[in-house]
Amino acid sequence: MTRWLAAFLILLLTPFLANAQDSEGVSPRYLEIETLNAGLPPADRYIDRDTPQGMMETFILAAERKDWDTAAHLLDLSAVDPAIQPEMGPALAARLNEVIEGAMWIDWGDLPDRPDALADNVASENPLAGEPRRNIRLSILELPDRPVSIRIARVKPADGDPVWVFSEQTVGNILALHEVFGPTRFEQALPQFLQERAFWTLAWWEVIALPIILLLAIGAAAIAYAGMDRAKRNQPSQIAENIVDTIQMPVALMVCVGTFSLVKTWLFTFSGAVNTFLTPLQSALFIIALALIAVRIVDAVLDRVVRRNMEELSDAEAADQRNLYTNISAARRVAIVIAFLVGTALVLIQINAFETLGFSMLASAGAIGLILAFAARSVLADIMASLQIALAKTARIGDAVLYKGQWCYVEKINFTYVQLKSWDNRRIIVPVSELVSNSFENWTKQDASLIKSVELRLDHRADVDKLREAFQKFIDESDDVIDKDSAKVQVIGQDVNGMLVWFLASAEDPVTGWAMVCRLRETMLKAAARLDAESGNGPAEGTPFLPREREMIVGGNDPA
Repeated sequence: MTRWLAAFLILLLTPFLANAQDSEGVSPRYLEIETLNAGLPPADRYIDRDTPQGMMETFILAAERKDWDTAAHLLDLSAVDPAIQPEMGPALAARLNEVIEGAMWIDWGDLPDRPDALADNVASENPLAGEPRRNIRLSILELPDRPVSIRIARVKPADGDPVWVFSEQTVGNILALHEVFGPTRFEQALPQFLQERAFWTLAWWEVIALPIILLLAIGAAAIAYAGMDRAKRNQPSQIAENIVDTIQMPVALMVCVGTFSLVKTWLFTFSGAVNTFLTPLQSALFIIALALIAVRIVDAVLDRVVRRNMEELSDAEAADQRNLYTNISAARRVAIVIAFLVGTALVLIQINAFETLGFSMLASAGAIGLILAFAARSVLADIMASLQIALAKTARIGDAVLYKGQWCYVEKINFTYVQLKSWDNRRIIVPVSELVSNSFENWTKQDASLIKSVELRLDHRADVDKLREAFQKFIDESDDVIDKDSAKVQVIGQDVNGMLVWFLASAEDPVTGWAMVCRLRETMLKAAARLDAESGNGPAEGTPFLPREREMIVGGNDPA
């Protein structure tokens, strides 16, 4: 029994003993190494490697003095043979500085100023809150075949105290990073005075080159715009001309961004501060231009087809076409939203917004975004309402609607407004939210056929049966009247001025119904006038049809 109990206790305590041994052998606060830069000669001046902030400040100041021997002590050269460390160390430090200047923007003042790099300036929900760190990732740079991180690490040589240096992995990637982000041959061929720093982090050649490249990009855009204008005039069809016209400006914008990017990539490697601003701006403008080209091509084709076939779209057989055009319009708006979200994500990724140094900037931008979203809540409501109309199809492109007493066709459904085309070719712009919140008649939602009515006021003594004969003759002779058996004449009301009569007939669509009801009104007015004339002008002569004005004489003359 005792043996079984002892075995059980040993099994129970084994994990704790192993963890204790691990904690004694390897500390999470630093990485233990045998030696650090044993081949380098002692530094001529004081080197602060106790904290990440002090280490980065020392490296930057040494780089400004071109003191690469001192800067080499801030690299972990464990992977370099000690015999060649005196030559390789300064060379690698110089190249690392060129990579940092050409691809990164480091604010060393934001790095921890504690030996353990305790993350005490992050939110309590952050997993790093209150935890010491033994390495910090400064940035991620993209090589042609893989991403590479730039890190500083806390290492402890066997014969010394823990210090902060650029990690061994980062040092091993310096040469590969320098080929991509180091100065180009063109920059190296520039005179020395142009390579000197002018202000901030900009060299004199950057101050001169940026306006020149911008002018070249604008010139290329102007040439592209003129070329598109010439191509527009040579198009064989109207729809092709419309497409070229709508994409003229986005293509010029894309050429401008592309020219700027190519010249900047081939000839120059700008400093990290400039790239931090220019790279996301180029990506955003390129995505905007690409999205505008796609959206405007769809708009031009859709607008041309809808304008040409507007009357045909109101037919009963065109329901599938109305659904198709509405779905294309909805897909266009969804594509814009997706392009905006993807473009925003790409820009955030390129500026490393989710890195430790950039997350606070993103949080500040998020607060501003909430304020802007609250200010633009009506616009956002319109955008959601437009998607609601497209999905529910309460109004489709080509539908005939009656909006506030006006007969219109739905011509466009945009993010914030719906464009209606009235029967007399006027354009009525209706906010989407108003169309969603208010009721309107859709004459082609299910069936395009509808019953049209003509309303006439007749004299109380009019013989309605005689008018029914004229109405029935009209119905029998009209080919645009459908369901002839349902046509009818009804007396719907009366007052002191006469009685109100409706003449009802069905048409297959609103356009046909409008023409038919106009002819019906004319026919019935002629019939009433003819019957009224045949009956005479007063009660003694016959039965009047058209209403008369009646006057009452009050207080007549005294016979005396």
